[in-house]
Amino acid sequence: MNIIGVLFLSCLVISYIVAAIVSMTILLENRDPAKTMTWLLIFILLPGFGLIVYAIFGRNLRKRKINKTQKMATDIKEEKLFCNLDEIEELVRVEQEFIKQSNLLHDNEEDNAKRRVISLLLNTGMFPFTTNNKVDVFVDGNEKFERLIEDIQQAKDHVHLEYFIIKNSDIGRKIQELLIKKSKEGVHVRIIYDDVGCWRFWFNRKFFKKMRSHNIEIAPFLPAKIPIIGGKINYRNHRKIAVIDGKIGYTGGVNIGDEYLGKNKKFGYWRDTHIRIEGTSVYMLQMIFLIDWYYSTREVVLFERYFPKIDRIGDSMIQVVASGPDSDWEAIHYAYFSAICQAKKSIYIETPYFIPDESILRALKSAALSGVDVRIIFPKIADHKIVNTASYSYFGDILRAGGKVYLYTKGFIHSKIVIIDDTISSTGSANMDLRSFMLNFEINAFIYDKEVIKTMTEDFFTDISNCEELDMDEFENRSILQKSKESIARLFSPIL
Repeated sequence: MNIIGVLFLSCLVISYIVAAIVSMTILLENRDPAKTMTWLLIFILLPGFGLIVYAIFGRNLRKRKINKTQKMATDIKEEKLFCNLDEIEELVRVEQEFIKQSNLLHDNEEDNAKRRVISLLLNTGMFPFTTNNKVDVFVDGNEKFERLIEDIQQAKDHVHLEYFIIKNSDIGRKIQELLIKKSKEGVHVRIIYDDVGCWRFWFNRKFFKKMRSHNIEIAPFLPAKIPIIGGKINYRNHRKIAVIDGKIGYTGGVNIGDEYLGKNKKFGYWRDTHIRIEGTSVYMLQMIFLIDWYYSTREVVLFERYFPKIDRIGDSMIQVVASGPDSDWEAIHYAYFSAICQAKKSIYIETPYFIPDESILRALKSAALSGVDVRIIFPKIADHKIVNTASYSYFGDILRAGGKVYLYTKGFIHSKIVIIDDTISSTGSANMDLRSFMLNFEINAFIYDKEVIKTMTEDFFTDISNCEELDMDEFENRSILQKSKESIARLFSPIL
């Protein structure tokens, strides 16, 4: 054997030895069995390279920071850093009692499902429901930014923005200049961004530097040491929040970038869902932002000006729900599972990524097999190839159970909605995937207003008119190569 062969064999042996040690570490961490088996398979099939992949995407690179975040969450509660949390806790206790005594909802079958989801969210965190709200639903970034810019222009006291992605783009610079103008007028502006989602600013810091020079406060959420690796590092702040003067709030799927306005040639029209809220639920968006600001800066910002008195504005019932790796419960995940299991007539889902865990997948299949109208809208164009490929492996299960899958062809669909029986709907930042359920910091609004749900359902069927249905026969007859790609991608789905 020549020297090259000896070196190769030596490296292979060393790789397997190191992989065995790492595997033991993973086993002792008692991770999810599916994830553990996936990593073991990677180490076996990709010796050496598998260790590099694990070092980047598998290790808890920021575990210490997450533990620190969890400790801060405890400090916030025990040291009463945010006195408003006491008020929210008391409101949650009152609402829990209302629900138990059936004082809020009627005892019909429809309200029973709603009550269970509301109760679940009350019990998994401090997520009170409020009824004094007005909701506007936007179907793309053009609608969202037009209204957001109008609201920022009218801001008198403060503007709080929190986004996973902010790009130095046409819309980014437009908002930048507007925020600078408002700051000069005396409006207090704060921005939270995800250090991974905004990795480009590691190489072009002028965008934020210009705003900071005009007294705009900007903070990264859980800064990453190697953000350029980007898209798959764990514990990302995927939330999208805007709060203006404590009275108007936004959340949904639209980040700040030109592609969300349909200006990316690859994707074309960008279909998304974003909502504007006026009313009491804005308090929750504000509280989540201020807690995230504390996580990012250790600055307690709590003034009455951020929670102004709100007059009667509407009748929409909303629960604003935050989830993340610092939470005791996967609130959005659990709520989806509960709502899907209780569906009697229909389950409508729009998601750009479909990587469900076994519980969600089984709930959807059970619903479809029971005669519930299960429909999923998914993009035909892929923005993350391996995630898109893995998603198709799950569609076979849905189709065989009697559900329907539609591929959006008008452009790219990034919308994240779940609608159950015309009585429960949810939209926000969370995708229908394991990363959103378990690893990311997410925010969703659960809406229990029939008129808003009717609007979202109409938008859903408009989207179906711009789709091609995934035919079961054609799907089953796809090539062996394609099936193999999907099956391999599915093996990696627990870590995507």
